[in-house]
Amino acid sequence: MFLKKYVGDKAFYKMVLTIAVPMMVQNGISNFVNLLDNLMIGRIGTNALSGVAITNQIIFVFYLLMFGATAGVGIFTAQYHGMGDVEGVRYTFRVKLIINTLLSAGGIALLYFNSDFLIGLFLKGEGSAWDALQTLEIGHDYMRIMLIGLVPIAITNSYSGTLRDTGQTRIPMLASLSAIFVNLIGNFILIYGYFGMPALGAVGAATATVISRFVELTFLLLYTARHSSEHPFIIGAYTKFYVPWELFWRFFVKSIPLIVNETLWSLGQTTLNQSFSFRSLIAMAAINIESTVWMLFSVAFAAMGEAAGIITGQILGNGEIDRAIDDSRKLRAFTVACGIVFGLLMLLISPFFPKFYNTTDEVRSMASRLILISGLLMPLIAYTHVTYFILRSGGNTFITFLFDSCFVWTVAVPVAFILSRYTRLPVVTMVAIVKSLELIKCLTGGKMIQSGIWAKKIVDDTGAHSRQ
Repeated sequence: MFLKKYVGDKAFYKMVLTIAVPMMVQNGISNFVNLLDNLMIGRIGTNALSGVAITNQIIFVFYLLMFGATAGVGIFTAQYHGMGDVEGVRYTFRVKLIINTLLSAGGIALLYFNSDFLIGLFLKGEGSAWDALQTLEIGHDYMRIMLIGLVPIAITNSYSGTLRDTGQTRIPMLASLSAIFVNLIGNFILIYGYFGMPALGAVGAATATVISRFVELTFLLLYTARHSSEHPFIIGAYTKFYVPWELFWRFFVKSIPLIVNETLWSLGQTTLNQSFSFRSLIAMAAINIESTVWMLFSVAFAAMGEAAGIITGQILGNGEIDRAIDDSRKLRAFTVACGIVFGLLMLLISPFFPKFYNTTDEVRSMASRLILISGLLMPLIAYTHVTYFILRSGGNTFITFLFDSCFVWTVAVPVAFILSRYTRLPVVTMVAIVKSLELIKCLTGGKMIQSGIWAKKIVDDTGAHSRQ
């Protein structure tokens, strides 16, 4: 009975891996290149590592804003696709373009005029004034270039999000791989100044990243245009750029909790890191090393979470509520198993990886212990990650808001603030305590899933199953 309840058959895992593996490959290679980028920047020095880490943490808020918008509307995309409604999918694509474009424009304006103030919030900890000033200058120059990349990201998210929501994960993977190749070569040339190019350091890394963003977007634009019969949502998508107001409002209202959630969650993570850096300037350099390893080893459960959301969303769109509930159990079990395997791998490399960085022994030691903590807690985080996507698949975005960002701001942030301001605990101990709070989310998420309140069909037929 246990195996039947939590373990699927061969056909089930074939279906899951067909969707998840391309995302694992895409994210895995992308994160591996990010790791190489991080190592390249890390060879410049600790201040460059910290400046880039702080800037990426700030821009990360707007990445997640667009992710939230894309994901919120994507709930409808998956369910429309599940019932074969091409026009419904096309409407969701247009709404993603509109919202993401507005968010990217707002992000560019806000960060361009407030970059020094925001970066300075992370430079309050113990350390020399000269290091803080150099870190600020590097972060400032890096951010000005990176802001350009918000434009292609907005459009790319709309395309790749729609393709993923319709089960087409291979194309976004190929687009990402092309961008990764360009980014890696560009970093090598522009950071260190090979082939007659000037050595631009962190600015070179930002320039290569922005170029790669445009390459990824170009790939998606050309591919979908040339293969419109396979992706019919793109046929006429721009010819008559129209969305019925009632549908637009419905999509937007459902997206608001996810946009707010991603905003508050990302701001929460930024606030947590600011609390850690409040104790010491080197904390951000160590956290940057740990997060790079984390991104590489979390690809399996991260892809499984997205796959779980897509699968359950399409099943719910087809009206198969009992099947969605049954499959959600198997998806959670499989995701946790991925978390256990890759968490163990993190434990194995924790003593060795930080040695690749040109930084102090203190930073390396802190990073090693942070990697160890993350590896131990990966199974818990894998469970809460897949739970989030399953809860979201039924369209009850307010529940996901309570589960995710509400937890961060009512539990994790206050604990981190108190520990950083009113105790003398070292940074590593603070991080261990805050991350261990994930156990509370595990218990809460399990109760939410078991209640079945998430398992609902939220789309109606637009009357356009065969229209293109």
